[in-house]
Amino acid sequence: MERLLNVIMTIGSRRRIDRAKLFRVIPDYADAVSDQAAERMFERDKASIIELGLPLVAERDLLDENTVYYRIDAARSGAVLELTTEEYTVLLAASRAWDTAAAGGAARRVRAKLLSLGHDADPDLLRRTPRGAVESLPVLTPLLQAVVSGNGVRFMYRGTHGAPSERRVEPWVVGVHDGHWYLHGWDRDREAPRVFRASRIESFPAEAGSADQPRPEQIDLTEVLERMLDSDDRDSAVLRAAPFKALSLRDRAGASLEAQTFRLPDLPRPAVRRLLLSDIRWLELLEPTGWREELAEVLTTIAAMHEGEADLSSRDRAETRPRARIRVTPQSGDHLSRLISVASYVMSRDEVQLAELSEALGVSEKQLISDLQVLFVCGDMGTGWEDLIEAEWEHGTVRVRNAEPLRRALNLSSVESTALLAGLAALEPAAGQAADVVESARTKLLAVVEGTAERPEPPAAPTRTEITAATTADERAARTADRAEQVLTAVHAALRAEPGSAEARLTIRYSSVDRPGTSVRRIRPLRIETVGARSYLLAHCELAEGERRFRLDRIVELLPAGTSMSRPEPGDQPVLAGRVEGEVWLRLAPAAHWIAESFDAVELRDAVEDGAGATYARLVHPVLAPMVDAVLESAGAAEVLTPETLRNTIVTVAHGGAVRHAQ
Repeated sequence: MERLLNVIMTIGSRRRIDRAKLFRVIPDYADAVSDQAAERMFERDKASIIELGLPLVAERDLLDENTVYYRIDAARSGAVLELTTEEYTVLLAASRAWDTAAAGGAARRVRAKLLSLGHDADPDLLRRTPRGAVESLPVLTPLLQAVVSGNGVRFMYRGTHGAPSERRVEPWVVGVHDGHWYLHGWDRDREAPRVFRASRIESFPAEAGSADQPRPEQIDLTEVLERMLDSDDRDSAVLRAAPFKALSLRDRAGASLEAQTFRLPDLPRPAVRRLLLSDIRWLELLEPTGWREELAEVLTTIAAMHEGEADLSSRDRAETRPRARIRVTPQSGDHLSRLISVASYVMSRDEVQLAELSEALGVSEKQLISDLQVLFVCGDMGTGWEDLIEAEWEHGTVRVRNAEPLRRALNLSSVESTALLAGLAALEPAAGQAADVVESARTKLLAVVEGTAERPEPPAAPTRTEITAATTADERAARTADRAEQVLTAVHAALRAEPGSAEARLTIRYSSVDRPGTSVRRIRPLRIETVGARSYLLAHCELAEGERRFRLDRIVELLPAGTSMSRPEPGDQPVLAGRVEGEVWLRLAPAAHWIAESFDAVELRDAVEDGAGATYARLVHPVLAPMVDAVLESAGAAEVLTPETLRNTIVTVAHGGAVRHAQ
């Protein structure tokens, strides 16, 4: 690390330096055991510097071709992207969508490289921009790299039907769908296209030679995943639903929030069954009759499965699955990106508070001081030890001087740009009035990606223009988008308003997932957060007399400021509020393995029962309402083993749905 920084400082501090002098003044090169060892060391360092995004140039002397000079091209060392303050702000917000401690190198480098631009963010826009959460997996960087380079990869993959096995894949697209990462590509062993959920990859993907199969020109990941639930048995289902409930189904139908009956578009039967089961507490399927009868049978089976005490003997005999441990050790390029960004960020501002710099980079103050200590012992080796970087951090104030070669922007690689596109996708659903800024930033990032040999499919949600084009044929669906836009606009206005003013408060009608009816609440928005595909508003609620988190898509109406607050009226459905007390054990057939991933199971056990694989999952304090809905959505592929109270709740809800559909 110190050697790389010294090389950059030494080359960057002058117009150019010849190779022979560079080898004399850099201690590690000069002390190498042989000339060949020094050469190998330098070649690795050159590759690291170029990968970092610095425009390193090698030139031969016109009079002596044996003399090679190196320089960093000042003409190409400006900002990699010409960004407005607003565009820079949304990109910086997008970089916060990643858990950089768990993700791969590309995610770790993105924030540091953005900070190296020396740009100032718009603090008001940054406060209103969602704090995101994109599924952060260490396997993503090599998968994205394989898409860009056109290479195959091999990895251990645990499918839905048992033990992990090695898969050899030529990646076509790596993208996000409903908050989760997927890989779609050519499976060499099965000689067919396949889809892989990235969270089920249990080893660091290794290169497996160049791709042989041509990559399709157009790949829509959402369409690929939806085809997996396709069927020749298709119809337009008619539903009866409680007002302000079954919101996602109303969105699909373009129905009003208070309509008692509405019709879904033409969809395959398996997809409809899954959609209805996840919202069965609030609705009844009226047509087709055959689908209605099937729904009643499924719910009756689920209720019967959960009656009485569960048999725990198979769970107790099952073997605990070891957690997959995938390398997440930061590489030298990750650390060096941060070191250069620290110097660039501080020098562009003269001085910075240690706490501010720590928050901006997403590292602890202890780690930041370690970085400054590295800077302190590095510098331009061509002028001796007197010309080192001056780094100070006394009394919580950071200053960096004599490091001008580090005061430059770092180029984003195509892989890093693609990773940042995923962060933008997490922001877009709650971008509101900043949607145009998000789109312009996305366009500039795509320009970076387009320079690659094979452009990867950007892992991003459809743009607003694409959404509008897709919905103009159905004016009813446009009303749903209008409602979401109105809510976002009001929330952003409240976040901009002066704290304590009337404009900083909203009166909303909220449809909770855990109880019938709606409530009317007066709230003071604090910030927007995103988790996977969901966007939430953290706000102070006067009705609850404290901070509460509201799903943005469940704010169904904005009401006049003087509207009285109210709690929902009790209904026929049970109230599923709060979290399940203690642990929950589930028995999962292959079709329900997604539940363990969605609820972050803390323990998994595997067994073979009746010739088929079964998985036992232990969850801790899951949220009750989504837990019940997930078990119902699995259509009998998931069984709650403990606690008994949760089993009883499943029986009550499933039996109620079965009765409604058996009449």
